Amino acid sequence: MAKIKVCGLTRLDQVQELISLKTDFLGFIFYEKSPRYVLDHLDLEEISEIRHHGKVGVFVNETAERIIEISEKADLNFIQLHGDESEDFIVELKQKINPKIKIIQVIRIGSQPPNELQKSINQNLSIINYFLFDTDSKAFGGIGKQFDWNILNTMEIPLPYLLSGGISEGNIENIKHLKQKPFALDINSRFETEPGNKDISKIKRFISSLT
Repeated sequence: MAKIKVCGLTRLDQVQELISLKTDFLGFIFYEKSPRYVLDHLDLEEISEIRHHGKVGVFVNETAERIIEISEKADLNFIQLHGDESEDFIVELKQKINPKIKIIQVIRIGSQPPNELQKSINQNLSIINYFLFDTDSKAFGGIGKQFDWNILNTMEIPLPYLLSGGISEGNIENIKHLKQKPFALDINSRFETEPGNKDISKIKRFISSLT
């Protein structure tokens, strides 16, 4: 069974409920333009006190210094780069962050031809740990729209990947058509009552449907 990441968390009570459900990854968005910007709701000390091995900080075109500062103060386990970060930037970041922190590089899928996507996949293999495939958008994710998952069958994916972009109870069956199955499913806006407020009962049903 694929692991589960719930992204866009803003409430400590919901974080604790998700931990009790044995959710594998907890995603906190550190992008100020996001309606799920976590620092509007929680401070770094509160996030650092969450006892979990899968705390993910989501960053969009942030400075390396700020990412390092937040990852240390919030005691993050993973850094998700969701913007247009260059190879040089990721190399610099990798050299400076705590070695225990893993890097997830997001590849946003829109209208690019498969050969262009494959080039993006092959670019940073030695410096990242996971890919995350998401639907391309000006909002950098969290829009609840699915890209054509069949595109993934046209590419060689040499690292474990997380699948994101409009995952819901209605389309989860389509994952069986993927040649290389995702390491984890990243759910967000389809499991909310409003941005940042998760529908825990819906998430419970979703997790149950995977077993």
